[in-house]
Amino acid sequence: MAFAKKLTRRIMVALAIAGCAVTVLPVVTMGQGLPGLTIFSGVDRDNELGYRLDFNGRPNQYDRYRLRIPARKLNLAVEQFSISYPAAYEGTFDTDRVEVRVRGESLPLDEVLWDRENRVIEIYPQQPVPAGTRVEIVLSNVHNPRNSGTHYFNALVRSPGDIPLMRYVGTWILIIGRN
Repeated sequence: MAFAKKLTRRIMVALAIAGCAVTVLPVVTMGQGLPGLTIFSGVDRDNELGYRLDFNGRPNQYDRYRLRIPARKLNLAVEQFSISYPAAYEGTFDTDRVEVRVRGESLPLDEVLWDRENRVIEIYPQQPVPAGTRVEIVLSNVHNPRNSGTHYFNALVRSPGDIPLMRYVGTWILIIGRN
């Protein structure tokens, strides 16, 4: 009788451990392509912006970047978004596949310019985005760089009637190939 209890207990423990392993694995897989925890980035926590890489940021593969700017960061209306990126980032962008989304709807754009030499993407919506609006900039058909790495993409905006200087609103810390 004691042997049967011990055997039953061991089977139950083994099933519990196996159940935990099966439950944890999908959670780890789903988390790839998201920013995760950043420690010692050099960017103030309040200036870190959220993002998602739809195809997990694999090196030398095509991806879609969803770069988010929270409403609290846009104190004034925005007539231009600029995204600057570091020289170490050697990916490519498709300016025909850039969107600015507000409440899930894509806004009409006047133009999207990619200045490769100065490493800046400039996005001009047809109408200014209202202040206090949550924005998602979607860069589709991006070809990720060949090498893994962490890349700091800076978000800058210009408001209508503003002095023609860009204002920093935050940084997306993109991780390519380190899932």
